[in-house]
Amino acid sequence: MNIIDIINKKRLKKELTDEEIKYVVNGYLNNEIKDYQMSALLMAILLNDMTNEEIYSLTKYMADSGEKLDLSPLGNNVVDKHSTGGVGDKTTLIISPIVSSCGVKVAKMSGKGLGHTGGTIDKLESIPGFQVNLTEEEFLNQVNNIGLAITSQTENIALADKKIYALRDVTGTVESIPLIASSIMSKKIALGAKKLVLDIKVGSGALIKNITDAKRLAKLMKDIGEYNGIEVICILTNMNIPLGNNIGNSLEVEEAIDILKNHKQGNLTDICIELSSYMVSLGLNISYEEAKAKVLTSLENGTAYEKFLELIKYQHGDITKLPKSSNKYEIKSMTAGYLTDIDAYKLGVLSMHLGAGRQNKEDTIDYSAGIIVHKNINDYVSIGDIIMTLYTNKDVTDIDNSIFKISDTKADNNKLIYEVIK
Repeated sequence: MNIIDIINKKRLKKELTDEEIKYVVNGYLNNEIKDYQMSALLMAILLNDMTNEEIYSLTKYMADSGEKLDLSPLGNNVVDKHSTGGVGDKTTLIISPIVSSCGVKVAKMSGKGLGHTGGTIDKLESIPGFQVNLTEEEFLNQVNNIGLAITSQTENIALADKKIYALRDVTGTVESIPLIASSIMSKKIALGAKKLVLDIKVGSGALIKNITDAKRLAKLMKDIGEYNGIEVICILTNMNIPLGNNIGNSLEVEEAIDILKNHKQGNLTDICIELSSYMVSLGLNISYEEAKAKVLTSLENGTAYEKFLELIKYQHGDITKLPKSSNKYEIKSMTAGYLTDIDAYKLGVLSMHLGAGRQNKEDTIDYSAGIIVHKNINDYVSIGDIIMTLYTNKDVTDIDNSIFKISDTKADNNKLIYEVIK
């Protein structure tokens, strides 16, 4: 058995055996298979897909490639949440304290950004002093003590996935459904999750572009979860426009605080309420309606924001010293009318070029860089109105004018949630 034969087999659209997938995962982990060989195989998978059996095998061997956590000592009300990634998606920063303040424990392992989509760990690292690398003991103790902890994928959890995950980001293979499903679920299996809410983003700014692919991904991850004793709820949400108004790491932390502390309204708040309600429903084994009432109360009486501050304190962050960019560029509208569309993908790419994301595996992120969009869908825009502000430590020249679409009439309401799959 050798990697060249396996690459050619997948290139010819043939199904890999369980043993071949085991050989690939272990070989890459042990540096017997090189980056350029694994890149070729990942591209063949992206182009030619995988069968369910191949995906189950890939998930299994990535989950088995490191240590596994046992969350059972934490009780039965531990719920995890994962988003497939989107532009402006800072939901974890908002949802986790809401859910925890409702009496559900949140043991969250998050990742760094992929391509034009931001990562939760990058956002948390923008908070001076915030410790994202908790030991297993620190992680479990914190969940026990305050009901909430967010850590980066540790060195010993799903080791093969961590290595493949970084390679996908720089080889144009991020959007493969089999690779997304196996990556997410291998981490969840290794982490010991038994209850999981999956936020599957759909649209131009997401990894998944259409409902058909989103439904396939949801079914795959539910099947993988069921096989491994994990109760999974999948929620398909709109990512044709960015979530909220702020894009970029420290800017997104500021917006999360604005929602938790000042009750800022908008599509981001609405989606966080829905996701939180399903998590609380799972964790407490109560109806969605009962869970939503608890979520709204937590937001309104300030206990969710207090829990957020407790999280920051426990992980040694200081939100009073968020980094600021030296350069600010105000982009003004050249036309008048109603804002009917915002291209989330182009905004994500622009934010990445400003310094908020990685183009290469070795890139260093500028935590202060990003974009604030000042108008929302169906707002009226006059000529000369500031439509967005760019924050960066770089010089900015050309800006793509097709990011925003302004029309004479308002757009039809965009659905926030396409489907809930239980």
